[in-house]
Amino acid sequence: MWGILVSLVIGALAGWIAGKIMGKGMGLLICIIVGVIGGFLGSWIFGTIGLAASESFWGRLLVGTLGAVVLLFILSLFRKKK
Repeated sequence: MWGILVSLVIGALAGWIAGKIMGKGMGLLICIIVGVIGGFLGSWIFGTIGLAASESFWGRLLVGTLGAVVLLFILSLFRKKK
């Protein structure tokens, strides 16, 4: 149960930071979703290029944030331009 709570907090922080970096305003639920998906994406990216991510809070936050930024960038490519 503790691990799930920590993952949600890290996901929310990672999503919020990524939203600030990418200039996106998002609510708490979207921040959590983007951050958690970003964590999976970041872990995959790090693994693919042969880097090992730290299992510390800061390492998980960094990987989640980088993954969330990549996710938001990819989603912005599909967003209709006005």
